[in-house]
Amino acid sequence: MHRHRPDPPDSAQQLLIALGQLVDQALERIKFQQAPVELAMALQRHMLPPSLPEVPGLHFAARYMPSQDGLDVGGDWYDAFVMKDGSLGFAVGDVQGHDVEAIAFMGQVRTSLRAIAEATSDTREVLSRANDVLISMGCGLFATCCFLRFDPASRDLTVSRAGHVPMVWATAGGRSGIALDNGGPPLGIVSGERYPVTHRRLTDAGVLVLFTDGVVEGPGYPIEAGLEEVARLVRAGFDADPDVLASAVLKVADLTGHRDDAAVLVVRYDGPVPG
Repeated sequence: MHRHRPDPPDSAQQLLIALGQLVDQALERIKFQQAPVELAMALQRHMLPPSLPEVPGLHFAARYMPSQDGLDVGGDWYDAFVMKDGSLGFAVGDVQGHDVEAIAFMGQVRTSLRAIAEATSDTREVLSRANDVLISMGCGLFATCCFLRFDPASRDLTVSRAGHVPMVWATAGGRSGIALDNGGPPLGIVSGERYPVTHRRLTDAGVLVLFTDGVVEGPGYPIEAGLEEVARLVRAGFDADPDVLASAVLKVADLTGHRDDAAVLVVRYDGPVPG
Protein backbone atom coordinates (compact mmCIF):
# COMPACT_ATOMS: atom_id res chain seq x y z
CA MET A 1 0.00 0.00 0.00
CA HIS A 2 1.46 3.32 -1.08
CA ARG A 3 0.90 6.39 1.03
CA HIS A 4 0.46 9.71 -0.71
CA ARG A 5 3.41 11.99 -0.06
CA PRO A 6 2.84 15.76 -0.03
CA ASP A 7 4.41 17.72 -2.82
CA PRO A 8 7.84 19.12 -1.94
CA PRO A 9 7.68 22.75 -0.86
CA ASP A 10 8.36 25.38 -3.45
CA SER A 11 11.97 26.29 -2.59
CA ALA A 12 11.81 29.55 -4.58
CA GLN A 13 8.71 30.65 -2.68
CA GLN A 14 10.33 29.79 0.65
CA LEU A 15 13.41 31.80 -0.31
CA LEU A 16 11.30 34.81 -1.17
CA ILE A 17 9.46 34.57 2.15
CA ALA A 18 12.74 34.30 4.03
CA LEU A 19 14.19 37.29 2.16
CA GLY A 20 11.07 39.30 2.91
CA GLN A 21 11.41 38.54 6.61
CA LEU A 22 15.06 39.60 6.56
CA VAL A 23 14.19 42.86 4.79
CA ASP A 24 11.50 43.60 7.38
CA GLN A 25 13.98 42.96 10.19
CA ALA A 26 16.61 45.16 8.52
CA LEU A 27 14.11 48.00 8.07
CA GLU A 28 13.16 47.79 11.73
CA ARG A 29 16.81 48.00 12.75
CA ILE A 30 17.35 51.00 10.45
CA LYS A 31 14.35 52.77 11.96
CA PHE A 32 15.64 51.98 15.45
CA GLN A 33 19.08 53.44 14.62
CA GLN A 34 17.78 56.37 12.58
CA ALA A 35 15.52 57.72 15.31
CA PRO A 36 18.33 58.81 17.66
CA VAL A 37 20.33 60.18 14.71
CA GLU A 38 17.41 62.33 13.59
CA LEU A 39 16.89 63.45 17.19
CA ALA A 40 20.57 64.40 17.50
CA MET A 41 20.53 66.36 14.22
CA ALA A 42 17.37 68.19 15.26
CA LEU A 43 18.97 69.01 18.61
CA GLN A 44 22.07 70.29 16.87
CA ARG A 45 20.07 72.53 14.53
CA HIS A 46 18.29 73.93 17.58
CA MET A 47 21.65 74.71 19.21
CA LEU A 48 22.87 76.80 16.26
CA PRO A 49 21.77 80.46 16.06
CA PRO A 50 18.51 80.90 14.13
CA SER A 51 19.79 84.15 12.58
CA LEU A 52 22.88 86.34 12.35
CA PRO A 53 23.10 90.04 13.29
CA GLU A 54 22.16 92.80 10.88
CA VAL A 55 24.73 95.55 11.35
CA PRO A 56 25.49 98.44 8.95
CA GLY A 57 28.77 97.83 7.18
CA LEU A 58 28.96 94.16 8.12
CA HIS A 59 27.59 91.16 6.26
CA PHE A 60 27.43 87.62 7.65
CA ALA A 61 26.93 84.17 6.21
CA ALA A 62 27.27 80.74 7.81
CA ARG A 63 27.18 77.15 6.67
CA TYR A 64 27.06 73.84 8.50
CA MET A 65 27.50 70.34 7.03
CA PRO A 66 27.14 67.10 9.03
CA SER A 67 29.70 64.33 8.76
CA GLN A 68 29.56 61.92 5.85
CA ASP A 69 28.68 59.18 8.32
CA GLY A 70 25.23 60.10 9.55
CA LEU A 71 25.81 58.26 12.82
CA ASP A 72 28.68 60.63 13.71
CA VAL A 73 26.72 63.77 14.54
CA GLY A 74 29.27 66.21 15.89
CA GLY A 75 29.47 69.36 17.96
CA ASP A 76 30.72 72.02 15.53
CA TRP A 77 29.10 75.42 15.91
CA TYR A 78 29.24 79.08 14.88
CA ASP A 79 27.80 82.19 16.47
CA ALA A 80 27.63 85.96 16.00
CA PHE A 81 25.91 88.45 18.28
CA VAL A 82 25.86 92.06 19.43
CA MET A 83 27.62 92.54 22.77
CA LYS A 84 26.53 94.83 25.59
CA ASP A 85 28.91 97.64 24.61
CA GLY A 86 27.69 97.63 21.00
CA SER A 87 30.62 95.64 19.63
CA LEU A 88 30.18 92.36 17.77
CA GLY A 89 31.18 88.94 19.04
CA PHE A 90 31.97 86.11 16.60
CA ALA A 91 32.75 82.52 17.48
CA VAL A 92 33.42 79.20 15.78
CA GLY A 93 34.15 76.02 17.69
CA ASP A 94 34.35 72.25 17.71
CA VAL A 95 33.51 69.89 20.58
CA GLN A 96 35.32 66.59 21.12
CA GLY A 97 33.19 63.60 20.19
CA HIS A 98 30.35 62.73 17.84
CA ASP A 99 27.20 61.99 19.79
CA VAL A 100 24.31 63.60 21.64
CA GLU A 101 26.58 64.29 24.63
CA ALA A 102 28.91 66.32 22.37
CA ILE A 103 25.96 68.32 21.04
CA ALA A 104 24.71 69.04 24.55
CA PHE A 105 28.20 70.17 25.57
CA MET A 106 28.34 72.38 22.49
CA GLY A 107 25.17 74.09 23.70
CA GLN A 108 26.78 74.66 27.09
CA VAL A 109 29.90 76.17 25.51
CA ARG A 110 27.96 78.49 23.23
CA THR A 111 25.63 79.59 26.06
CA SER A 112 28.59 80.18 28.40
CA LEU A 113 30.38 82.34 25.84
CA ARG A 114 27.32 84.49 25.27
CA ALA A 115 26.57 84.85 29.00
CA ILE A 116 30.15 85.81 29.87
CA ALA A 117 30.31 88.25 26.95
CA GLU A 118 27.46 90.13 28.66
CA ALA A 119 29.81 90.84 31.57
CA THR A 120 33.05 91.52 29.68
CA SER A 121 34.01 92.26 26.09
CA ASP A 122 37.64 91.20 26.63
CA THR A 123 38.13 88.12 24.45
CA ARG A 124 40.81 86.79 26.81
CA GLU A 125 38.42 87.01 29.74
CA VAL A 126 35.55 85.48 27.77
CA LEU A 127 37.57 82.36 26.94
CA SER A 128 39.24 82.14 30.35
CA ARG A 129 35.98 82.35 32.28
CA ALA A 130 34.20 79.98 29.91
CA ASN A 131 37.07 77.51 30.34
CA ASP A 132 36.74 77.56 34.13
CA VAL A 133 32.95 77.23 33.98
CA LEU A 134 33.18 74.20 31.69
CA ILE A 135 35.80 72.51 33.89
CA SER A 136 33.61 73.09 36.96
CA MET A 137 30.78 71.18 35.24
CA GLY A 138 32.90 68.03 35.26
CA CYS A 139 31.69 66.80 31.87
CA GLY A 140 35.08 65.42 30.88
CA LEU A 141 34.78 66.91 27.37
CA PHE A 142 36.69 69.74 25.73
CA ALA A 143 36.12 72.17 22.88
CA THR A 144 38.30 74.22 20.57
CA CYS A 145 37.15 77.77 19.88
CA CYS A 146 38.09 80.97 18.09
CA PHE A 147 36.44 84.07 19.63
CA LEU A 148 36.59 87.55 18.10
CA ARG A 149 35.34 91.00 19.09
CA PHE A 150 34.96 93.82 16.57
CA ASP A 151 34.21 97.43 17.52
CA PRO A 152 32.60 99.16 14.50
CA ALA A 153 33.34 102.63 15.96
CA SER A 154 37.09 102.19 16.48
CA ARG A 155 37.45 99.38 13.91
CA ASP A 156 39.49 97.42 16.46
CA LEU A 157 39.45 93.63 16.17
CA THR A 158 40.64 91.35 18.97
CA VAL A 159 41.10 87.61 18.55
CA SER A 160 41.62 84.79 21.07
CA ARG A 161 42.01 81.12 20.18
CA ALA A 162 41.60 78.00 22.29
CA GLY A 163 43.22 75.16 20.36
CA HIS A 164 41.31 76.06 17.20
CA VAL A 165 42.38 76.22 13.55
CA PRO A 166 43.35 79.75 12.40
CA MET A 167 41.02 82.02 10.48
CA VAL A 168 41.77 83.30 6.96
CA TRP A 169 41.44 86.94 5.85
CA ALA A 170 41.79 89.16 2.80
CA THR A 171 41.36 92.88 2.08
CA ALA A 172 40.45 95.05 -0.88
CA GLY A 173 43.99 96.44 -0.69
CA GLY A 174 45.39 93.10 -1.83
CA ARG A 175 46.61 91.83 1.54
CA SER A 176 45.63 88.38 2.78
CA GLY A 177 46.82 85.64 5.08
CA ILE A 178 46.28 82.78 7.47
CA ALA A 179 46.12 84.21 11.00
CA LEU A 180 48.66 82.03 12.81
CA ASP A 181 48.32 83.94 16.07
CA ASN A 182 49.32 82.45 19.40
CA GLY A 183 46.56 80.56 21.17
CA GLY A 184 45.94 78.49 24.28
CA PRO A 185 44.71 74.95 24.91
CA PRO A 186 41.13 73.87 24.18
CA LEU A 187 38.42 74.86 26.63
CA GLY A 188 37.76 72.38 29.41
CA ILE A 189 41.28 71.03 29.94
CA VAL A 190 43.50 73.36 32.01
CA SER A 191 41.92 75.42 34.78
CA GLY A 192 43.02 79.02 35.29
CA GLU A 193 44.27 79.32 31.72
CA ARG A 194 44.96 82.84 30.35
CA TYR A 195 44.46 82.99 26.60
CA PRO A 196 46.60 85.24 24.39
CA VAL A 197 44.96 88.15 22.55
CA THR A 198 45.85 89.49 19.11
CA HIS A 199 44.88 93.08 18.28
CA ARG A 200 44.23 94.33 14.76
CA ARG A 201 42.63 97.41 13.21
CA LEU A 202 40.52 97.00 10.10
CA THR A 203 41.51 99.87 7.80
CA ASP A 204 40.30 98.40 4.49
CA ALA A 205 37.23 96.64 3.26
CA GLY A 206 37.71 92.91 3.40
CA VAL A 207 36.57 89.59 4.77
CA LEU A 208 37.26 87.28 7.71
CA VAL A 209 36.54 83.56 7.32
CA LEU A 210 36.33 81.27 10.35
CA PHE A 211 35.80 77.52 10.14
CA THR A 212 36.28 74.19 11.91
CA ASP A 213 38.93 71.58 11.13
CA GLY A 214 36.37 69.44 9.29
CA VAL A 215 36.68 71.96 6.44
CA VAL A 216 40.45 71.79 6.01
CA GLU A 217 41.62 68.40 7.24
CA GLY A 218 40.72 64.84 6.37
CA PRO A 219 42.09 61.33 5.82
CA GLY A 220 45.22 61.70 3.72
CA TYR A 221 44.68 65.45 3.30
CA PRO A 222 47.00 67.60 5.46
CA ILE A 223 45.63 70.65 7.21
CA GLU A 224 48.26 72.87 5.54
CA ALA A 225 46.85 72.02 2.11
CA GLY A 226 43.31 72.72 3.30
CA LEU A 227 44.27 76.09 4.76
CA GLU A 228 46.02 77.08 1.53
CA GLU A 229 42.96 76.12 -0.51
CA VAL A 230 40.70 78.22 1.72
CA ALA A 231 43.18 81.11 1.52
CA ARG A 232 43.09 80.91 -2.28
CA LEU A 233 39.29 81.06 -2.32
CA VAL A 234 39.23 83.97 0.13
CA ARG A 235 41.79 85.98 -1.87
CA ALA A 236 39.76 85.48 -5.03
CA GLY A 237 36.36 86.08 -3.42
CA PHE A 238 36.99 88.69 -0.72
CA ASP A 239 34.37 90.99 -2.29
CA ALA A 240 31.89 88.24 -3.22
CA ASP A 241 28.51 87.76 -1.63
CA PRO A 242 29.22 86.19 1.80
CA ASP A 243 26.75 83.38 1.08
CA VAL A 244 28.61 82.47 -2.11
CA LEU A 245 31.98 82.55 -0.37
CA ALA A 246 30.73 80.51 2.60
CA SER A 247 29.42 77.81 0.24
CA ALA A 248 32.71 77.75 -1.70
CA VAL A 249 34.77 77.39 1.49
CA LEU A 250 32.54 74.60 2.79
CA LYS A 251 33.12 72.65 -0.43
CA VAL A 252 36.81 72.36 0.49
CA ALA A 253 35.63 69.64 2.89
CA ASP A 254 34.75 67.54 -0.16
CA LEU A 255 38.42 67.61 -1.19
CA THR A 256 39.58 66.42 2.21
CA GLY A 257 37.24 63.42 2.29
CA HIS A 258 36.11 64.67 5.67
CA ARG A 259 34.51 62.32 8.18
CA ASP A 260 33.94 65.13 10.65
CA ASP A 261 31.19 67.72 10.51
CA ALA A 262 32.13 71.19 9.29
CA ALA A 263 31.11 74.79 9.98
CA VAL A 264 31.98 78.09 8.27
CA LEU A 265 31.35 81.70 9.31
CA VAL A 266 32.06 84.55 6.87
CA VAL A 267 32.21 88.19 8.01
CA ARG A 268 32.57 90.82 5.28
CA TYR A 269 33.49 94.38 6.24
CA ASP A 270 32.60 97.28 3.90
CA GLY A 271 35.40 99.48 5.22
CA PRO A 272 35.41 102.74 7.19
CA VAL A 273 32.53 105.12 6.57
CA PRO A 274 33.74 108.33 4.89
CA GLY A 275 33.16 111.36 7.02
